[in-house]
Amino acid sequence: MDTAANSTARTWSWVPTLYFSQGIPYVAVMTLSVVLYKNLGVSNTDIALYTSWLYLPWVIKPLWSPVVDLFRTKRFWIWGLQLVVGAALAGVALTVPGPDFFKWTLVLFWLLAFSSATHDIAADGFYLLALPSHQQAAFVGVRSTFYRLAMIAGQGGLVWLAGHWQTTTGDTAHAWSLVFGVLAGLFALTAVYHWLVLPRPVADHVAPAARNVFAGYFGTFAAFFRKPGIWLAITFMLTYRLGEAQLVKIATLFLLDSREAGGLGLNTEQVGIYYGTIGVIALTAGGLFGGWIVSRYGLKKLLWPMLAAMHLPNAAYVLLAWTQPESTSLVVTAVAIEQLGYGFGFTAYLLYLMMIAEGEHKTAHYALCTGFMALGMMMPGMAAGKIQELLGYVNFFWWVLLACLPSLFVAAKLRIDPAFGRKVPTT
Repeated sequence: MDTAANSTARTWSWVPTLYFSQGIPYVAVMTLSVVLYKNLGVSNTDIALYTSWLYLPWVIKPLWSPVVDLFRTKRFWIWGLQLVVGAALAGVALTVPGPDFFKWTLVLFWLLAFSSATHDIAADGFYLLALPSHQQAAFVGVRSTFYRLAMIAGQGGLVWLAGHWQTTTGDTAHAWSLVFGVLAGLFALTAVYHWLVLPRPVADHVAPAARNVFAGYFGTFAAFFRKPGIWLAITFMLTYRLGEAQLVKIATLFLLDSREAGGLGLNTEQVGIYYGTIGVIALTAGGLFGGWIVSRYGLKKLLWPMLAAMHLPNAAYVLLAWTQPESTSLVVTAVAIEQLGYGFGFTAYLLYLMMIAEGEHKTAHYALCTGFMALGMMMPGMAAGKIQELLGYVNFFWWVLLACLPSLFVAAKLRIDPAFGRKVPTT
Protein backbone atom coordinates (compact mmCIF):
# COMPACT_ATOMS: atom_id res chain seq x y z
CA MET A 1 0.00 0.00 0.00
CA ASP A 2 2.80 2.38 0.93
CA THR A 3 4.62 1.54 -2.30
CA ALA A 4 1.51 2.29 -4.34
CA ALA A 5 0.98 5.55 -2.49
CA ASN A 6 4.59 6.58 -3.04
CA SER A 7 4.32 5.66 -6.71
CA THR A 8 1.20 7.79 -7.16
CA ALA A 9 2.77 10.70 -5.29
CA ARG A 10 5.87 10.52 -7.48
CA THR A 11 3.73 10.42 -10.62
CA TRP A 12 2.00 13.60 -9.46
CA SER A 13 5.45 15.19 -9.16
CA TRP A 14 6.17 14.98 -12.89
CA VAL A 15 3.07 14.35 -15.05
CA PRO A 16 1.49 17.79 -14.45
CA THR A 17 4.74 19.69 -15.04
CA LEU A 18 5.65 17.60 -18.10
CA TYR A 19 2.36 18.31 -19.88
CA PHE A 20 2.27 21.94 -18.78
CA SER A 21 5.73 22.31 -20.32
CA GLN A 22 4.46 20.54 -23.45
CA GLY A 23 1.71 23.12 -23.89
CA ILE A 24 3.66 26.35 -23.33
CA PRO A 25 5.98 26.15 -26.40
CA TYR A 26 3.02 25.35 -28.65
CA VAL A 27 1.15 28.38 -27.35
CA ALA A 28 4.27 30.53 -27.79
CA VAL A 29 4.61 29.47 -31.43
CA MET A 30 0.93 29.54 -32.41
CA THR A 31 -0.54 32.36 -30.31
CA LEU A 32 2.10 34.59 -28.75
CA SER A 33 3.84 35.01 -32.10
CA VAL A 34 0.60 36.27 -33.68
CA VAL A 35 -0.07 38.85 -30.95
CA LEU A 36 3.61 39.87 -30.88
CA TYR A 37 3.72 40.58 -34.61
CA LYS A 38 0.38 42.40 -34.55
CA ASN A 39 1.60 44.63 -31.71
CA LEU A 40 4.77 45.39 -33.70
CA GLY A 41 2.90 46.42 -36.84
CA VAL A 42 3.31 43.39 -39.14
CA SER A 43 0.49 43.05 -41.72
CA ASN A 44 -2.28 40.46 -41.33
CA THR A 45 -1.20 38.82 -44.59
CA ASP A 46 2.37 38.28 -43.39
CA ILE A 47 1.31 37.21 -39.91
CA ALA A 48 -1.11 34.56 -41.19
CA LEU A 49 1.25 33.29 -43.89
CA TYR A 50 4.45 32.99 -41.89
CA THR A 51 3.00 31.85 -38.57
CA SER A 52 0.93 29.19 -40.37
CA TRP A 53 4.15 27.74 -41.76
CA LEU A 54 5.13 27.12 -38.15
CA TYR A 55 2.58 24.28 -38.08
CA LEU A 56 4.87 22.28 -40.37
CA PRO A 57 6.89 20.50 -37.63
CA TRP A 58 3.67 19.07 -36.20
CA VAL A 59 2.60 18.04 -39.72
CA ILE A 60 5.75 16.05 -40.44
CA LYS A 61 6.76 14.92 -36.93
CA PRO A 62 5.70 11.28 -37.68
CA LEU A 63 8.55 11.19 -40.23
CA TRP A 64 11.27 11.60 -37.61
CA SER A 65 9.56 10.03 -34.60
CA PRO A 66 11.62 6.80 -35.01
CA VAL A 67 14.77 8.85 -34.38
CA VAL A 68 13.62 9.42 -30.80
CA ASP A 69 13.50 5.64 -30.35
CA LEU A 70 16.84 4.92 -32.03
CA PHE A 71 19.03 7.48 -30.22
CA ARG A 72 19.32 7.93 -26.45
CA THR A 73 16.44 7.62 -23.97
CA LYS A 74 13.10 9.47 -23.90
CA ARG A 75 14.19 10.96 -20.57
CA PHE A 76 17.32 12.41 -22.20
CA TRP A 77 15.30 13.82 -25.11
CA ILE A 78 12.86 15.52 -22.75
CA TRP A 79 15.60 17.14 -20.67
CA GLY A 80 17.70 18.14 -23.67
CA LEU A 81 14.80 19.57 -25.67
CA GLN A 82 13.60 21.65 -22.74
CA LEU A 83 17.03 23.26 -22.66
CA VAL A 84 16.79 23.91 -26.43
CA VAL A 85 13.30 25.40 -25.97
CA GLY A 86 14.65 27.65 -23.22
CA ALA A 87 17.52 28.79 -25.46
CA ALA A 88 15.12 29.52 -28.36
CA LEU A 89 12.85 31.55 -26.08
CA ALA A 90 15.87 33.49 -24.82
CA GLY A 91 16.83 34.14 -28.43
CA VAL A 92 13.38 35.58 -29.14
CA ALA A 93 13.70 37.81 -26.07
CA LEU A 94 17.04 39.15 -27.34
CA THR A 95 16.00 39.70 -30.98
CA VAL A 96 12.53 41.26 -30.52
CA PRO A 97 13.96 44.76 -29.85
CA GLY A 98 16.29 44.57 -32.89
CA PRO A 99 15.79 46.17 -36.33
CA ASP A 100 15.40 42.80 -38.13
CA PHE A 101 13.15 41.31 -35.44
CA PHE A 102 10.70 39.71 -37.92
CA LYS A 103 13.35 37.66 -39.72
CA TRP A 104 15.27 36.54 -36.65
CA THR A 105 12.29 35.81 -34.44
CA LEU A 106 10.81 33.66 -37.22
CA VAL A 107 14.04 31.65 -37.36
CA LEU A 108 13.88 31.15 -33.60
CA PHE A 109 10.17 30.28 -33.69
CA TRP A 110 11.05 27.59 -36.27
CA LEU A 111 13.64 26.17 -33.89
CA LEU A 112 11.09 26.36 -31.09
CA ALA A 113 8.44 24.60 -33.22
CA PHE A 114 10.72 21.69 -34.20
CA SER A 115 11.94 21.33 -30.63
CA SER A 116 8.39 21.41 -29.28
CA ALA A 117 7.09 18.85 -31.79
CA THR A 118 9.98 16.49 -30.97
CA HIS A 119 9.42 17.06 -27.25
CA ASP A 120 5.80 15.95 -27.78
CA ILE A 121 7.02 12.64 -29.23
CA ALA A 122 9.44 12.03 -26.35
CA ALA A 123 7.00 13.08 -23.62
CA ASP A 124 4.14 10.92 -24.90
CA GLY A 125 6.49 7.97 -25.33
CA PHE A 126 7.95 8.44 -21.85
CA TYR A 127 4.46 8.56 -20.35
CA LEU A 128 3.66 5.16 -21.87
CA LEU A 129 6.96 3.65 -20.70
CA ALA A 130 7.07 5.10 -17.19
CA LEU A 131 3.55 4.22 -16.06
CA PRO A 132 1.65 0.93 -15.89
CA SER A 133 -1.62 0.83 -17.83
CA HIS A 134 -3.85 1.56 -14.83
CA GLN A 135 -1.87 4.72 -14.03
CA GLN A 136 -1.87 5.77 -17.68
CA ALA A 137 -5.67 5.69 -17.55
CA ALA A 138 -5.81 7.39 -14.16
CA PHE A 139 -3.60 10.30 -15.24
CA VAL A 140 -4.94 10.90 -18.76
CA GLY A 141 -7.28 13.60 -17.38
CA VAL A 142 -4.38 15.18 -15.49
CA ARG A 143 -2.41 15.35 -18.76
CA SER A 144 -5.13 17.15 -20.65
CA THR A 145 -5.99 19.46 -17.73
CA PHE A 146 -2.43 20.74 -17.35
CA TYR A 147 -2.04 21.10 -21.11
CA ARG A 148 -5.17 23.28 -21.08
CA LEU A 149 -3.81 25.23 -18.11
CA ALA A 150 -0.72 25.93 -20.20
CA MET A 151 -2.99 27.37 -22.89
CA ILE A 152 -4.69 29.60 -20.33
CA ALA A 153 -1.33 30.67 -18.89
CA GLY A 154 0.02 31.43 -22.38
CA GLN A 155 -2.96 32.85 -24.28
CA GLY A 156 -4.35 34.50 -21.17
CA GLY A 157 -1.72 35.26 -18.58
CA LEU A 158 1.28 35.95 -20.81
CA VAL A 159 -0.71 38.01 -23.33
CA TRP A 160 -2.17 40.01 -20.45
CA LEU A 161 1.32 40.44 -18.99
CA ALA A 162 2.65 41.69 -22.32
CA GLY A 163 -0.17 44.23 -22.47
CA HIS A 164 0.44 45.30 -18.87
CA TRP A 165 4.15 45.83 -19.48
CA GLN A 166 3.38 47.74 -22.69
CA THR A 167 1.30 50.12 -20.59
CA THR A 168 3.80 50.49 -17.77
CA THR A 169 6.98 50.74 -19.88
CA GLY A 170 5.57 52.43 -22.96
CA ASP A 171 7.76 50.17 -25.10
CA THR A 172 6.03 47.29 -26.93
CA ALA A 173 9.20 45.51 -28.02
CA HIS A 174 10.70 45.72 -24.53
CA ALA A 175 7.48 44.37 -23.01
CA TRP A 176 7.53 41.30 -25.27
CA SER A 177 11.25 40.83 -24.67
CA LEU A 178 10.50 40.62 -20.95
CA VAL A 179 7.72 38.06 -21.54
CA PHE A 180 9.95 35.76 -23.55
CA GLY A 181 12.78 36.27 -21.08
CA VAL A 182 10.51 35.06 -18.27
CA LEU A 183 9.56 32.01 -20.36
CA ALA A 184 13.22 31.24 -21.07
CA GLY A 185 14.03 31.29 -17.37
CA LEU A 186 11.01 29.10 -16.66
CA PHE A 187 12.19 26.46 -19.10
CA ALA A 188 15.72 26.45 -17.74
CA LEU A 189 14.28 25.71 -14.31
CA THR A 190 11.88 23.15 -15.80
CA ALA A 191 14.74 21.25 -17.43
CA VAL A 192 16.64 21.10 -14.13
CA TYR A 193 13.50 20.04 -12.26
CA HIS A 194 12.71 17.22 -14.69
CA TRP A 195 16.32 16.03 -14.63
CA LEU A 196 15.89 15.55 -10.88
CA VAL A 197 12.35 14.14 -10.64
CA LEU A 198 11.65 12.14 -13.81
CA PRO A 199 11.83 8.42 -13.07
CA ARG A 200 14.25 6.13 -14.89
CA PRO A 201 12.03 3.32 -16.18
CA VAL A 202 13.81 0.14 -17.22
CA ALA A 203 11.85 0.13 -20.48
CA ASP A 204 13.25 3.55 -21.44
CA HIS A 205 16.21 2.45 -23.52
CA VAL A 206 17.47 2.80 -27.07
CA ALA A 207 15.51 0.62 -29.46
CA PRO A 208 17.68 -2.16 -30.88
CA ALA A 209 18.75 -1.70 -34.48
CA ALA A 210 17.46 -4.31 -36.86
CA ARG A 211 18.14 -5.29 -40.43
CA ASN A 212 14.56 -4.74 -41.43
CA VAL A 213 14.18 -1.40 -39.64
CA PHE A 214 13.62 0.45 -42.91
CA ALA A 215 11.19 -2.16 -44.17
CA GLY A 216 9.25 -1.92 -40.92
CA TYR A 217 9.35 1.87 -41.05
CA PHE A 218 7.94 2.12 -44.57
CA GLY A 219 5.62 -0.82 -44.00
CA THR A 220 3.91 1.09 -41.20
CA PHE A 221 3.17 3.96 -43.58
CA ALA A 222 2.03 1.60 -46.32
CA ALA A 223 -0.39 -0.12 -43.92
CA PHE A 224 -1.96 3.25 -43.12
CA PHE A 225 -2.67 4.05 -46.75
CA ARG A 226 -4.10 0.57 -47.34
CA LYS A 227 -6.87 1.11 -44.78
CA PRO A 228 -10.38 0.88 -46.32
CA GLY A 229 -11.73 4.32 -47.21
CA ILE A 230 -8.51 6.04 -46.15
CA TRP A 231 -8.60 8.73 -48.85
CA LEU A 232 -12.11 9.77 -47.85
CA ALA A 233 -10.91 9.81 -44.24
CA ILE A 234 -7.93 12.01 -45.14
CA THR A 235 -10.23 14.39 -47.02
CA PHE A 236 -12.39 14.64 -43.91
CA MET A 237 -9.32 15.32 -41.75
CA LEU A 238 -8.30 18.15 -44.06
CA THR A 239 -11.76 19.76 -44.45
CA TYR A 240 -13.39 19.36 -41.02
CA ARG A 241 -11.70 22.51 -39.70
CA LEU A 242 -11.36 24.38 -42.99
CA GLY A 243 -13.32 27.36 -41.66
CA GLU A 244 -12.00 27.20 -38.10
CA ALA A 245 -8.39 27.06 -39.31
CA GLN A 246 -8.87 30.46 -40.94
CA LEU A 247 -10.90 31.91 -38.08
CA VAL A 248 -8.33 30.94 -35.44
CA LYS A 249 -5.56 32.68 -37.35
CA ILE A 250 -7.53 35.94 -37.75
CA ALA A 251 -9.68 36.14 -34.59
CA THR A 252 -6.97 37.65 -32.38
CA LEU A 253 -5.98 40.12 -35.11
CA PHE A 254 -9.64 41.16 -35.48
CA LEU A 255 -9.96 41.78 -31.74
CA LEU A 256 -6.78 43.87 -31.72
CA ASP A 257 -7.32 45.81 -34.95
CA SER A 258 -8.63 49.37 -34.76
CA ARG A 259 -12.30 50.13 -35.38
CA GLU A 260 -11.31 52.17 -38.42
CA ALA A 261 -9.75 49.02 -39.88
CA GLY A 262 -12.91 46.99 -39.10
CA GLY A 263 -11.68 45.44 -35.84
CA LEU A 264 -12.87 45.86 -32.27
CA GLY A 265 -9.95 47.94 -31.00
CA LEU A 266 -9.29 45.92 -27.86
CA ASN A 267 -5.97 46.26 -26.09
CA THR A 268 -3.58 43.37 -25.51
CA GLU A 269 -4.59 42.93 -21.86
CA GLN A 270 -8.27 42.60 -22.83
CA VAL A 271 -7.48 40.01 -25.49
CA GLY A 272 -5.50 38.02 -22.93
CA ILE A 273 -8.52 37.93 -20.62
CA TYR A 274 -11.38 37.58 -23.13
CA TYR A 275 -9.89 35.26 -25.74
CA GLY A 276 -6.96 33.69 -23.94
CA THR A 277 -8.62 32.98 -20.59
CA ILE A 278 -12.43 32.97 -20.85
CA GLY A 279 -12.28 31.60 -24.38
CA VAL A 280 -9.98 28.72 -23.43
CA ILE A 281 -12.14 27.87 -20.41
CA ALA A 282 -15.17 27.68 -22.73
CA LEU A 283 -13.15 25.58 -25.19
CA THR A 284 -12.24 23.15 -22.39
CA ALA A 285 -15.83 22.96 -21.15
CA GLY A 286 -17.05 22.18 -24.68
CA GLY A 287 -14.49 19.41 -25.00
CA LEU A 288 -15.40 17.86 -21.66
CA PHE A 289 -19.11 17.92 -22.48
CA GLY A 290 -18.41 16.48 -25.93
CA GLY A 291 -16.46 13.58 -24.48
CA TRP A 292 -19.20 12.82 -21.95
CA ILE A 293 -22.09 12.87 -24.40
CA VAL A 294 -20.29 10.77 -27.01
CA SER A 295 -19.59 8.17 -24.32
CA ARG A 296 -23.36 7.90 -23.87
CA TYR A 297 -24.56 7.92 -27.48
CA GLY A 298 -21.58 7.10 -29.70
CA LEU A 299 -19.81 9.10 -32.42
CA LYS A 300 -22.11 8.13 -35.29
CA LYS A 301 -25.21 9.58 -33.62
CA LEU A 302 -23.41 12.78 -32.51
CA LEU A 303 -21.37 13.54 -35.65
CA TRP A 304 -23.87 15.93 -37.27
CA PRO A 305 -24.73 17.85 -34.08
CA MET A 306 -21.00 18.23 -33.47
CA LEU A 307 -20.43 19.42 -37.03
CA ALA A 308 -23.10 22.05 -36.46
CA ALA A 309 -21.50 23.05 -33.16
CA MET A 310 -18.13 23.45 -34.91
CA HIS A 311 -19.43 25.71 -37.68
CA LEU A 312 -22.60 27.61 -36.70
CA PRO A 313 -21.11 29.57 -33.74
CA ASN A 314 -18.69 31.19 -36.21
CA ALA A 315 -21.64 33.43 -37.07
CA ALA A 316 -20.86 35.21 -33.79
CA TYR A 317 -17.85 36.78 -35.49
CA VAL A 318 -20.00 37.93 -38.42
CA LEU A 319 -22.17 39.79 -35.91
CA LEU A 320 -19.16 41.23 -34.08
CA ALA A 321 -17.60 42.50 -37.31
CA TRP A 322 -20.92 43.84 -38.60
CA THR A 323 -21.97 45.70 -35.45
CA GLN A 324 -18.59 46.39 -33.76
CA PRO A 325 -20.27 46.52 -30.34
CA GLU A 326 -18.92 48.73 -27.58
CA SER A 327 -20.20 46.35 -24.91
CA THR A 328 -17.40 44.10 -23.65
CA SER A 329 -19.98 41.64 -22.31
CA LEU A 330 -21.25 41.05 -25.86
CA VAL A 331 -17.71 40.48 -27.11
CA VAL A 332 -16.93 38.05 -24.30
CA THR A 333 -20.21 36.18 -24.86
CA ALA A 334 -19.59 35.85 -28.60
CA VAL A 335 -16.01 34.62 -28.09
CA ALA A 336 -17.13 32.15 -25.41
CA ILE A 337 -19.96 30.76 -27.58
CA GLU A 338 -17.64 30.23 -30.54
CA GLN A 339 -14.97 28.56 -28.42
CA LEU A 340 -17.55 26.40 -26.60
CA GLY A 341 -18.85 25.14 -29.95
CA TYR A 342 -15.31 24.59 -31.22
CA GLY A 343 -14.40 22.51 -28.17
CA PHE A 344 -17.58 20.45 -28.46
CA GLY A 345 -17.21 19.86 -32.20
CA PHE A 346 -13.48 19.15 -32.01
CA THR A 347 -14.18 16.14 -29.79
CA ALA A 348 -15.82 14.37 -32.75
CA TYR A 349 -12.75 15.08 -34.85
CA LEU A 350 -10.33 13.59 -32.32
CA LEU A 351 -12.48 10.51 -31.85
CA TYR A 352 -12.65 10.01 -35.59
CA LEU A 353 -8.83 10.10 -35.75
CA MET A 354 -8.71 7.44 -33.01
CA MET A 355 -11.13 5.29 -34.97
CA ILE A 356 -9.03 5.54 -38.13
CA ALA A 357 -5.86 4.72 -36.16
CA GLU A 358 -7.29 1.46 -34.75
CA GLY A 359 -5.25 -1.59 -35.69
CA GLU A 360 -1.78 -3.07 -35.45
CA HIS A 361 0.15 0.21 -35.70
CA LYS A 362 -2.17 2.33 -33.58
CA THR A 363 0.47 4.71 -32.19
CA ALA A 364 2.18 5.40 -35.51
CA HIS A 365 -1.09 5.68 -37.40
CA TYR A 366 -2.51 8.11 -34.85
CA ALA A 367 0.63 10.21 -35.27
CA LEU A 368 -0.02 10.24 -39.02
CA CYS A 369 -3.61 11.33 -38.41
CA THR A 370 -2.41 14.19 -36.21
CA GLY A 371 -0.02 15.15 -39.00
CA PHE A 372 -2.95 15.51 -41.40
CA MET A 373 -4.79 17.40 -38.64
CA ALA A 374 -1.94 19.91 -38.44
CA LEU A 375 -1.81 20.16 -42.25
CA GLY A 376 -5.53 20.95 -42.24
CA MET A 377 -4.76 23.91 -39.97
CA MET A 378 -1.58 25.05 -41.72
CA MET A 379 -2.72 25.34 -45.34
CA PRO A 380 -5.96 27.35 -44.82
CA GLY A 381 -4.26 29.51 -42.20
CA MET A 382 -1.54 30.55 -44.64
CA ALA A 383 -4.08 32.14 -46.96
CA ALA A 384 -6.35 33.56 -44.25
CA GLY A 385 -4.54 36.90 -43.89
CA LYS A 386 -4.58 37.64 -47.59
CA ILE A 387 -8.26 36.65 -47.87
CA GLN A 388 -9.15 38.88 -44.93
CA GLU A 389 -7.32 41.87 -46.35
CA LEU A 390 -9.04 41.39 -49.72
CA LEU A 391 -12.55 40.90 -48.30
CA GLY A 392 -12.52 42.93 -45.09
CA TYR A 393 -13.52 41.46 -41.74
CA VAL A 394 -17.30 41.16 -42.31
CA ASN A 395 -17.02 39.33 -45.64
CA PHE A 396 -14.11 37.25 -44.36
CA PHE A 397 -16.23 35.85 -41.54
CA TRP A 398 -19.03 35.11 -44.03
CA TRP A 399 -16.42 33.24 -46.05
CA VAL A 400 -15.46 31.26 -42.94
CA LEU A 401 -19.09 30.16 -42.59
CA LEU A 402 -19.19 29.01 -46.24
CA ALA A 403 -15.97 27.07 -45.75
CA CYS A 404 -17.90 24.49 -43.71
CA LEU A 405 -19.59 23.10 -46.84
CA PRO A 406 -16.81 20.68 -47.95
CA SER A 407 -16.82 18.97 -44.55
CA LEU A 408 -20.60 18.48 -44.79
CA PHE A 409 -20.33 16.80 -48.19
CA VAL A 410 -17.56 14.49 -46.97
CA ALA A 411 -19.29 13.69 -43.68
CA ALA A 412 -22.35 12.50 -45.57
CA LYS A 413 -20.23 9.69 -47.09
CA LEU A 414 -18.49 8.51 -43.90
CA ARG A 415 -19.12 5.08 -42.44
CA ILE A 416 -18.88 4.97 -38.66
CA ASP A 417 -19.53 2.03 -36.39
CA PRO A 418 -22.61 2.98 -34.28
CA ALA A 419 -20.88 1.54 -31.18
CA PHE A 420 -17.65 3.49 -31.57
CA GLY A 421 -17.06 5.89 -28.68
CA ARG A 422 -20.03 4.68 -26.67
CA LYS A 423 -19.33 3.27 -23.23
CA VAL A 424 -20.48 -0.34 -22.97
CA PRO A 425 -22.41 -0.92 -19.72
CA THR A 426 -20.81 -3.50 -17.43
CA THR A 427 -22.96 -6.33 -16.12
